Amino acid sequence: MPRKKVSKKNTARSNRPFELRLPATSANLGPAFDAAAIALDLYLKLAARPAAHFSIAASGRDREVCENLQDHLILNTYREVLSAQGREVTPWALRMQNEIPIGKGCGSSAAARLAGIALANHFGRLRWNDAQIISEAARREHHPDNASACWMGGLTIARMSGEGEVQAVCIQPKGKWPLLLVLPAQAQSTELARSVLPAHYSRADAVVNVQNCMLLLAAFAQGRHDLLSVALEDRIHQPYRSRLCPLLPALQPLTGKEGVLGVALSGAGPSVLIFLDPRASVQKARKSVESHLARHGLSAEVRPTSMALRGARSPANPSARR
Repeated sequence: MPRKKVSKKNTARSNRPFELRLPATSANLGPAFDAAAIALDLYLKLAARPAAHFSIAASGRDREVCENLQDHLILNTYREVLSAQGREVTPWALRMQNEIPIGKGCGSSAAARLAGIALANHFGRLRWNDAQIISEAARREHHPDNASACWMGGLTIARMSGEGEVQAVCIQPKGKWPLLLVLPAQAQSTELARSVLPAHYSRADAVVNVQNCMLLLAAFAQGRHDLLSVALEDRIHQPYRSRLCPLLPALQPLTGKEGVLGVALSGAGPSVLIFLDPRASVQKARKSVESHLARHGLSAEVRPTSMALRGARSPANPSARR
């Protein structure tokens, strides 16, 4: 029987690495607890090829964690998704460049889970769409905010039903929204941050948070930077997490000074996100924040960043969307 010819074009395509770029995210945004998040201009960049065995070569932040194959979130997610779908687990060699701080409220776990799901979708030929990919990541995260922002980019509003299905909407905020990300040296577990939250809230606190969520959405949609100082007020999670995240109460008094529009905990913390007036000098605001922290005996990395309007799904990565 004649051997079937394999075209050089198909061979080259199969040897081409699967590439993906996933942005960091900042969830909650003050009052929008477990409901909204923004993508940040910091990335986890991946390139994977089929291989005889799994391997990871990493560079950037937290390199040792990223290269450790034991209990690796990307690898575990990849294997679990393929096994659940009854597909063969294809080993790969992964090159990774990481800019996302791990364990600091910047969506590192959502990015890792989405990476594992996207790799399974590609190598397992699952042909999942965006909604399926986000829902799978959200079920594993137990909330949809980071996953939706990481995959879709921009500002996302998301909810998850009891069946685990996610409804997410992506909004491109009007105007420019420069940011400072304030990163402490030590990481913090999301489980610890969740453990300090109360089981019940007063009607007054719930109403204020709903009002502020609506105001926050209007601020982004209309480019109303002037609304941010009041729209970021939260009564659901930040007051209880402040003792675990000393950067937050230290930085909140800067609102209205040196171009600072508002301050919010990034995700569950301990990092803090600072929204800046687009007319202000980012470098001047950065130095002001660093000096303020030093006067309060606190040290942290203060990094300028911005909203990433494009998420992991990208025209450059069509196989990530199949």
